[in-house]
Amino acid sequence: MADTKREIERKYESDDAALPDLTRVRGVASVRDRGVTHLDATYHDTADLRLAASSVTLRRRTGGADAGWHLKFPVAPGVRDEIRAPLSDTLPDELAALIRSRVRDRDVRPVVRLRSDRDVRHLLDDQDRLLAEVSVDTVHAERLTGEGGEARWTEIEVELADDGDPDFLDKVEKRLRKAGVRPSASASKLARALAETDPESESASKSSAHEGAPGTPPATAPEAAPRHKHRPRPDGTPVTAGDHVLAYVRAQRDALVELDPAVRQDVPDAVHRMRVATRRLRSTFRSFRGVLDRTVTDPVSADLKWLATELGADRDQEVLAERLTQALGRLPADQVNGPVAERLAAWSEARHHGAHHQLLAVLDSRRHLRLLDTLDALLADPPLRKKAAARPDKVLAKAVAKDFGKLSRLVEHALELPPGTERDTALHEARKKTKRTRYAAEAAAPALGGPAEEAVRDMKALQGLLGDHQDSVMARRTLRELAAVAHAAGESDFTYGVLHAGEAHRARVAEEALPEAWRSIGREFPF
Repeated sequence: MADTKREIERKYESDDAALPDLTRVRGVASVRDRGVTHLDATYHDTADLRLAASSVTLRRRTGGADAGWHLKFPVAPGVRDEIRAPLSDTLPDELAALIRSRVRDRDVRPVVRLRSDRDVRHLLDDQDRLLAEVSVDTVHAERLTGEGGEARWTEIEVELADDGDPDFLDKVEKRLRKAGVRPSASASKLARALAETDPESESASKSSAHEGAPGTPPATAPEAAPRHKHRPRPDGTPVTAGDHVLAYVRAQRDALVELDPAVRQDVPDAVHRMRVATRRLRSTFRSFRGVLDRTVTDPVSADLKWLATELGADRDQEVLAERLTQALGRLPADQVNGPVAERLAAWSEARHHGAHHQLLAVLDSRRHLRLLDTLDALLADPPLRKKAAARPDKVLAKAVAKDFGKLSRLVEHALELPPGTERDTALHEARKKTKRTRYAAEAAAPALGGPAEEAVRDMKALQGLLGDHQDSVMARRTLRELAAVAHAAGESDFTYGVLHAGEAHRARVAEEALPEAWRSIGREFPF
């Protein structure tokens, strides 16, 4: 069974392996020598180093108190989540699943072996509590692929104690710098090992300092330069309309890859964020058909719609459960008859368990992995149309305005309908078009600035209003189903009726607020 640990650490190097007197660090009462430990770690990756490219490390290590398999995901500079599994000869299935979005169907094999002699010291406060662990590591790296290669170095590592104050690391660093110790040029031992044991790449060593930096793209197929005439500047700044659209597509592709492990681990909000990424991609392909060839993107959109539907089963249940639980909690005690909370909790747990189990199968499916490969290929060789090479201001603004025009017609139609099922459906369609307009404005914002940002704010406000209405529609449907089950079990259905009435009221409030909100948006919409 794997467990997760948040690791906050900093790495340093020095011409002198000796540590300065760390009792002079503010807050440190004593330094305890913990002796020397021999560590032997074999790092695994694909042949094209997909994990390393996304700053993910997978190793099997013996020695020390935490021998076993370690999988590390970057969170922020110097911060990683380490997922551990017991020592075994082969990669545990649970860890293999967590790297699947990055490695796809590629084999994972040993690539580097690191043997380290770790001289450990504990920094303790005046109550003998651990503040941080400082180690001097003498490392021998051996490349296990190609022609091989070896490297040796010594580094200093400072790891914050569990639940420690990150500011304490600044105090340690201040003391180390005064003693001539400098931050490591490499973000990790693996990054340095790969750079220094590669016999073919002279520039790899120079770039190792950037391995693991924020913004590093996930490990996917190498992306070729776009086929269009104009390309992003050397610093990556988009220039053309096509550059801006592709930058937005790339960000959503990255989100799908990076959120996969969190969805598998059932991290709160991860399913929602992945679903939003799929919707943003679909909307981008639709909104910017003048930039990207739809004969290529339409099949991708179909797969994205499938994925969004599968993600929705879990997400919709999660939203409903939270909404109904909160509404029940607001009711006075005399309006709660029967085991309503227990039945709601049982319904939520059963639905979530089934939906999550199905979602895991989806993420492992051939169709999903093929979708990720297709997105990689699309970004590597984008199907750009003539307008992609044009200036972004006119092309992107026109796309946002076109989406807003379609939204206007949907909202006006919904407002003409009497309250009821037909109007509920029309408002739901308007909500979906609101999201599409918002996402188009998001993609355009880096190029268009203030007007696009204003459009995003307007659409978010409208989306919130229409979303509350749609959530009420779904909540009332669920309450009718739960009431029928409770009645069949001989329980009172009174409270379900009270909750139903409350949801109907919330829907009316949203509908009554919509005309004025829409008039305000229509008067001021910048496109």
